[in-house]
Amino acid sequence: MASRFSEITQAPPIEVFAVMKSFTDDANPKKVNLSVGGCDASQAAPWCHLELRRRVRSRQGAKLGAQTINPHYPFLPAFPHAACVPSRSLRSLTQPARAESVRATGIQTLSGTGGLRVAADFLHSILKHNTFYYSTPTWGNHRLIFLNAGFTEAKQYRYWDEKTKGLDFAGWVEDLRNAPENSVIIMHACAHNPTGVDPTMDQWKEIADVCEERKLFPLFDSAYQGFASGDLDKDAQAIRYFASRGFEMLITQSFAKNFGLYNERVGNMVILVKDPAVIVPMRSQITLIVRGNYSNPPNHGARIVSRVLNDPARFQQWRDHILTMSGRIKEMRTGLRERLEKLGTPGTWGHITDQIGMFSFTGLTAVQAKHLADKYSIYLLSSGRINICGLTTGNIDYVAEAINDAVLNVK
Repeated sequence: MASRFSEITQAPPIEVFAVMKSFTDDANPKKVNLSVGGCDASQAAPWCHLELRRRVRSRQGAKLGAQTINPHYPFLPAFPHAACVPSRSLRSLTQPARAESVRATGIQTLSGTGGLRVAADFLHSILKHNTFYYSTPTWGNHRLIFLNAGFTEAKQYRYWDEKTKGLDFAGWVEDLRNAPENSVIIMHACAHNPTGVDPTMDQWKEIADVCEERKLFPLFDSAYQGFASGDLDKDAQAIRYFASRGFEMLITQSFAKNFGLYNERVGNMVILVKDPAVIVPMRSQITLIVRGNYSNPPNHGARIVSRVLNDPARFQQWRDHILTMSGRIKEMRTGLRERLEKLGTPGTWGHITDQIGMFSFTGLTAVQAKHLADKYSIYLLSSGRINICGLTTGNIDYVAEAINDAVLNVK
């Protein structure tokens, strides 16, 4: 009898995981990983909060300071509250709205990805949205998450301009003006992945105008707050502006990058509403969605974040570390651009420093990316996206010289 699974076809590989495996398997001592969006301590010397370091050093991570963690079903209301109320940091995402009334509520999620899936389930199954828009290009998981949640109309709005290596703002606005009412618009709050190109504040205001005119539903994916400008408040300005305009919207927050908690799955989904009376029934429906997906999120990493956000001294220390890390990213951007220009690498390289955050859309082709991997053991995505955090003072010259070779000799 044939297996009932025999008709299953091979799924296409997830590129970032495939590239990571190639990097791991490479024996070249000069290899460089510019692919995955993380900070490798061996390469990038990332800064993270002392609470994280203490947790990592603890034998089983059983305690945070003197506080013992309950290993049973966790419920941590202090965490989502700390992440979205107005007093500090990520809490200030919805500050203008909360000054008017309690219009915001938060739900702890499995990092940003889990937050997006809960948001997509809620929007489709409860609010009956069926059309979503995402930028061209965008983070590779946006489309998959929303399709798996039941959305059937996946559409794109123009974002990247290959000629200018910048934002195609006119194309973005035109596509939103043609979007059906009630379409969900996924937008990156800051440090757009993969391009590193962000709108100006004036451009955000125009996007808000179009969303209001067309009755579109904003969903902000906030995965890099603090890693863009180094200023937590500045990186929240787009969300705050939409909140000040009275929009109802969703915000998904990830603490993977700005806390270094990649494997702890710490996230928050913020829901901003016009009428606080809807919060209780809305939360009851979202709780059922979470229960049916993964029951409850882990509380270990969330306790770390909660303690930092609720303690002024720890919060300031973390904020200083964010500023240090973002400054290091800017230093590596400047260093790579200077080296490429000094080498006389064909093309213009101002976009390396014009872009912001962890990622840079270099303009390298898929063939050139393969050349870098095959000849130099430098690994990046086929789109030409590199993770700036993978650059160090020890490898930046090697990377620049390899890019120069690829641009000169591989078409």
